[in-house]
Amino acid sequence: MNKESNTPILLSEESAPSDAELDSAKAQESPLKTRLLELFLVTLKIGLTSFGAPTAHIAMMENEFVRKKKWITEEHFLDLLAAANIIPGPNASETCYHVGYVRAGYRGLLVAGFGFIAPAFSFSFLFAWIYVTYGSLPQIEGIFYLLNPLVLAIVIETTWRIGKTSFDGWKQVLIFVMAIGAKLLGINEAIILVGGGMVGILLHHVLNNWGNGLPPTQLLLAFIPLPALADFVGKVAEQGKETFGNIFLYFFRTGSILFGSSLVLFALIEEDVVNRFGWLTYQQLTDSIALGQITPGPILSASTFVGYIAGGAGGAVASTLGVFLPSFLIVAVTAPLVKKMRENHLASSFLKGVNPAVVALILFVCISLAQNALVDAWTVLAMLAGLAVLLFTKAQPYVLVLAGFVLGILRILIIT
Repeated sequence: MNKESNTPILLSEESAPSDAELDSAKAQESPLKTRLLELFLVTLKIGLTSFGAPTAHIAMMENEFVRKKKWITEEHFLDLLAAANIIPGPNASETCYHVGYVRAGYRGLLVAGFGFIAPAFSFSFLFAWIYVTYGSLPQIEGIFYLLNPLVLAIVIETTWRIGKTSFDGWKQVLIFVMAIGAKLLGINEAIILVGGGMVGILLHHVLNNWGNGLPPTQLLLAFIPLPALADFVGKVAEQGKETFGNIFLYFFRTGSILFGSSLVLFALIEEDVVNRFGWLTYQQLTDSIALGQITPGPILSASTFVGYIAGGAGGAVASTLGVFLPSFLIVAVTAPLVKKMRENHLASSFLKGVNPAVVALILFVCISLAQNALVDAWTVLAMLAGLAVLLFTKAQPYVLVLAGFVLGILRILIIT
């Protein structure tokens, strides 16, 4: 989301402080310890109560940061949100980090991030322990009979929603087809995602500016990351052992290239953690998606569940640190550059290429989940009913997941 301001610039930056400067100056009126404590309590509250999609989390942040606390202006909040949308990582979490930085510098960034993520990590860790301890019981396994098709409905609806906003011309369709072909050829998902962004730069930036003196070397420089990424992916894939270091490194790589929907996490890790490394089964991957929908806070906390299944408590910590650390580092570097980032055409061109690739990868997740979830006519009917609810009502995905749990329990009670 790269919004352009329609307000004419009447004064120089020296004579008219920006919203960011005014908000930072306002923050200095309170002692640092007071700001950090208040920041932690507010972000902890959001982390505990923000169920649903990232858009719902962002709406809660806007209500708390802008309307209630008046820490930043509405326009400044939109600037921070736009900046979060053009860098890799979870958008809602990064917006929270940005506000923390404005409020209390780098310490505020860390405190805000910890407050928002801690509840999701705690719930995911607890659920993972329960799952590993009791999940093999026949009574528990029976719950997933109707939950699986409802999770599939959530992923299909997300694919449809992202697809509607990702295709506005032949260039996006071309990148989508290329991503499908690359996936069928067995190319790693991380390379497909970054490659889509590079092709987006080629089609939307390089070609559009070819006649304006754009050096052809930029075209070559744009694709330099691909061989390096391929080498990195290969080295990580060669390890595949459930050690703390390998799990951390794998999820750090994954967190470094997360764009678009949070479900792209599962598109990126599906092939590796299920087929290549054998850390999870498809059923466990499906369950991790369901968990991400019903726990408060960022959906990426599902990585905690995946890490726990792969490597116990240490694996849960490693996967969580790995998937979130890149976003902390990126925001720490880019926070002072928010205004310039918002106007960066190169970044927006990259995103225009990433989005169709995201749709292609999530589509393959749909196919894999369908093979595991649709086992008879009843599960097909449940999937269609869930899809209809999501498409034609305002129900949040977590409501569907909770309904699946309840129906699964009722089914067990009736059968037994």
